[in-house]
Amino acid sequence: MVPGEAPPAGPVSPRGSAEAVAAKKQRAFARRKAFSQFVKAKEVPAAARCSAGGEGVRWRCCRQAFEELSGIHRHVALQHAGDIGQQAGLAAKQAAAEVSSSSGPALAGSADGLHGCSHGSPEISCVLPDTSHVSYDDLTSKVGEVLLYYCYCEVKDPEKLCAWQKALCQHLHLTGKVRVASEGINGTVGGSKVAANLYIQVMLSQPLFKGILRQEDFKSSAGGAHCFPDLRVGVFKEIVPMGIDPKIVSYKETGIHLSPQEFHREVEQYLSQANQGQSNTILLDCRNFYESKIGHFQGCLAPDIRKFSYFPSYIDENLELFKDKRVLMYCTGGIRCERGSAYLRSKAVCREVYQLKGGIHKYLEEFPDGFYRGKLFVFDDRYAICSNEDIISACRYCGTLWDQYKLCSSQHCRQLVLTCPSCCNKGLTACCPVCQEKELKVTSRASGQTLKEECECTRRRPRVPIERVSQRMLDAGKD
Repeated sequence: MVPGEAPPAGPVSPRGSAEAVAAKKQRAFARRKAFSQFVKAKEVPAAARCSAGGEGVRWRCCRQAFEELSGIHRHVALQHAGDIGQQAGLAAKQAAAEVSSSSGPALAGSADGLHGCSHGSPEISCVLPDTSHVSYDDLTSKVGEVLLYYCYCEVKDPEKLCAWQKALCQHLHLTGKVRVASEGINGTVGGSKVAANLYIQVMLSQPLFKGILRQEDFKSSAGGAHCFPDLRVGVFKEIVPMGIDPKIVSYKETGIHLSPQEFHREVEQYLSQANQGQSNTILLDCRNFYESKIGHFQGCLAPDIRKFSYFPSYIDENLELFKDKRVLMYCTGGIRCERGSAYLRSKAVCREVYQLKGGIHKYLEEFPDGFYRGKLFVFDDRYAICSNEDIISACRYCGTLWDQYKLCSSQHCRQLVLTCPSCCNKGLTACCPVCQEKELKVTSRASGQTLKEECECTRRRPRVPIERVSQRMLDAGKD
């Protein structure tokens, strides 16, 4: 034998070979089952197909519609292989755990296979709820809810919390997005009413969140698992992407929270003073331009920014605007205001900084016909939810009142476009002339990645707009 060379492998025993074949078959079965369940979760209910006038559409995934089984199968195989593998791996681990524990009693609902999560640090409990009393149909019903929540707290082991959270959502057949970080958790998940209720109860009983997260912190709206293309749970540096290290600008330095009732009174007073040209207050929308375009508070200042990560730069470039002002801030569910108000306070230019607790979601529960007009943009396949009948935005092409977003029809563009049915029928379905005429010419890189031509929407939009004070804001109070 050559020095340093490994000795030849010995013969494989028949038993070892049989076990390897059985394990391979089990993995293949788990993957087929995970694939089938993933496709099933994307099925559009017959009632929804009829009501939307899309009788031929049988599946929706990644904001695409599929009529043929081969189409959805091909899409899932190409785009969601990693998700299928993770689900199959989890199912195989759970099956192995059940087999290994069959000789002795097991704790019902424990999350076996999560790196010893059940026996880990005391601040995170990784127990899954018992669903044996719930029928599969009730747990997977398409008629359900979308939950929006966040909780700022110190998380010593984000990876462990992430693993448990992913197992919990899969156990309850929830879809959506959950961000975990050392500063807390931020989630938007959809599922059946039974699953949503179980999820809330488990979250409230989680030792890590006790005394911090409460029932009223969950904002609920009609929806379900079908509102999201898939489930995405991950560990990030921030639970809301502002682009600044939480150690530099902490949620602990946030502004003063106002209840919906208190915020309503403040806005009422602000509008009254603005009408008389006497206001020393700014009503600041912390969201992105496409959100505020279809719905906002009367008299607000809505920055023309595309991402929340541009918000700090917007503040820096417009500090003079906020000097000696009282600032009332709001966003969708409250989380962006937590970091946004902390950043604004760190500049030490404002007299006071307030924020709407629970965001627009909670305000609309109390004041559905209050000072917020238009739709509330949401980050799922619904795009918007309604509380009043006002339409404050217009079709991008003809200018008629319209507030229902669609994705740009160009295959490689992710911009949203407001185009009314009449313009859609004329083929005007893209976000701008560049997309409409060229449909974003795509060239392939050697690596297989794609380059896309920048569309007019992004090319002409300044990253950080400079506000020219500010008769415009005072005039806005007269809306």
